[in-house]
Amino acid sequence: MSDILAVLNIIKWGLRGMFRAKFVFVSVSASFLFLCPAGAFHSPKEDQLGTDRTDYVGDASCQKCHGDVDQNYEHTPHRLTSQLPTSISVLGSFQSGANSLIIVDSTQTAEPGLQFHMESRKDGLFEIARSGWGSHVYQRAERIDLVTGSGVRGQTYLYWQGDRLFELPVSYWSDGHRWINSPGYIDGTADFSRPVNPACLECHATYIQALSTDPATNRYDRRSLVPGILCESCHGPGANHVRQELRHETKKKEPSILNPAKFSRDLQVDLCAECHNGIQREALKPAFSYVSGQPLNEYFKPLPTPEVEHPDVHGNQVGLLQRSKCYRSSKQMSCSTCHDVHTTGQSLESYSLKCLSCHTWQSCGMSRKMGHEIMNKCIDCHMPIEETNVIVSQTAGQVVHAKMRNHWIKVYPDLSMPGNGGKSLRL
Repeated sequence: MSDILAVLNIIKWGLRGMFRAKFVFVSVSASFLFLCPAGAFHSPKEDQLGTDRTDYVGDASCQKCHGDVDQNYEHTPHRLTSQLPTSISVLGSFQSGANSLIIVDSTQTAEPGLQFHMESRKDGLFEIARSGWGSHVYQRAERIDLVTGSGVRGQTYLYWQGDRLFELPVSYWSDGHRWINSPGYIDGTADFSRPVNPACLECHATYIQALSTDPATNRYDRRSLVPGILCESCHGPGANHVRQELRHETKKKEPSILNPAKFSRDLQVDLCAECHNGIQREALKPAFSYVSGQPLNEYFKPLPTPEVEHPDVHGNQVGLLQRSKCYRSSKQMSCSTCHDVHTTGQSLESYSLKCLSCHTWQSCGMSRKMGHEIMNKCIDCHMPIEETNVIVSQTAGQVVHAKMRNHWIKVYPDLSMPGNGGKSLRL
């Protein structure tokens, strides 16, 4: 769906023993895989362990009347941003020859001979770390209990240890269809101890109840987990709506369900910004408190950040969009101007048509060189894909950066655009 986010904090570096070796303890940090908003560890402690969920009815109740919409939504990145593990939902291969991550030259690492193997067993899918030589081989295996990330860029996997939730050390990278070290993970180590706190889960699940008021906790009621971003995340609790529809109450004093399309532009954008705004922020209320249609500043307080000429593309889609002249010049433009969250991704050409609803292709400085072809190139040119320095994996001596589309709509003078022979576009 997604960093989302200079949203992710690497919070704590420490050394502990595992396999009689060392590993690094860090926060979860993978926007495309696992979102962890900045300020996650500044959340206030509250008397209540969880928010009131009595009026939430779940997607099954929505499907009875909105099955056509729900059927499409089932395949969207939002819906798939967390799932229970199956042979379908886990995208990485468990077939021999493609199920291993070998750390090259690991003789120089904290855990000599370190290898990871992904195995399918009768009781689930497992990540297994092995290190050592000869008779001194040490092994740890943990089952994949939760999938995070829709797979557009990749996936990260979590496991339960009692009522505590942790991140697994190996992730799946869609580019190249390969296993990699989980982003932020130290190459050559096997770390199974990264806790998953509530603010990290907030953008990857509809709900889970924490068992502690500590904002850094990773203890949860496992039965309360509602994976994926479901209908009520955006439309609000549906119990009253369902009751009215079942009773065929035609005269309704007020809407029984929220329709974000009828929100003001600011509130529409706030709804998306809960997860798609990369500015650092301090949580004012516990995770999963935000309700669609409410001002986001009642739930999060922005933290001062340095002004940079070219912000990182990681997770800050809303912040970058708000820098755009297109956005500042319009009173109506919002995220939903281009994105329909109920459907799977559209083609770049269809997004370019959105641009041409306000602009003419002839007004582009490259139109005389490229002719009508430029009508399909608006997005690649004015919203280029860039590498992020926030989501980085160091795997077997190689550094891999996630790539994301920049939502700062503007002219990029030195851009080399696909389909132009790699030549720089001087606009």
